[in-house]
Amino acid sequence: MAWSTREVAELAGTTVNAVRHYHRVGLLAEPERRHNGYKQYDVQHLVTLLRIRQLADMGLSLAQIAELDRDGDLDPEMMRQLDAALSAKVEQLGEMRSTIATIIRGDAPAHVPAGFESVASRLSEIDTSLLHVYGQLYDDDVLKDFRRMAEADTDLIGRELEALPPDADEAARRHLVERLVPALVQRLVDYPWMRDPVARLSTGKHSNRQTLADAMAVFYNAAQIDVLRRANTIAFRQLGLKVPELN
Repeated sequence: MAWSTREVAELAGTTVNAVRHYHRVGLLAEPERRHNGYKQYDVQHLVTLLRIRQLADMGLSLAQIAELDRDGDLDPEMMRQLDAALSAKVEQLGEMRSTIATIIRGDAPAHVPAGFESVASRLSEIDTSLLHVYGQLYDDDVLKDFRRMAEADTDLIGRELEALPPDADEAARRHLVERLVPALVQRLVDYPWMRDPVARLSTGKHSNRQTLADAMAVFYNAAQIDVLRRANTIAFRQLGLKVPELN
């Protein structure tokens, strides 16, 4: 039995371009040609294509597939790395399904940051926006801490801060500062990394620090930033710590 390039591609569940690419990278031997010059593929070509597809579906790159020996064995360490990558992917997919299920039930809006569905009702609009930014700047451990903070914020101070107008008078600002300080002090005790949050930023600290500062300037008005600065300063001084700059 002999097939054309299109026919063998269809049988293998792939494309003509993929077949040609496998020829170019040396994964698939060139077949003989008919008298009219067209290639004719046999069963062995089909089997090779099916094996390539199987290995690619497992997550192997074409370069890794090329490393297979005659017995089809791969380096054990490579397989362990592949297994670890697949395990992480399965976990990620599981989390995504959990997120979708939460949204379907109506327990959280679709725009809530992944992992924060259980505390969605506690998040202000600013919280939600900032958490999306934090997700790009901090690692998973820091994000888990932010979730714990949201769970512990029984007084929902964030919503009070969000409601503060840009022209808030001194009395309103002082009242909110007094409300914020105990919570900030407790956070600095419970989460020591918050004493120097810039140190926990991911790679590219300079640009990420600027991104963080820009986000604060966009999402908070002048009165809110003033309250945060003042409350932050008092909290640090109460603990005898050096006050870092907010931006």
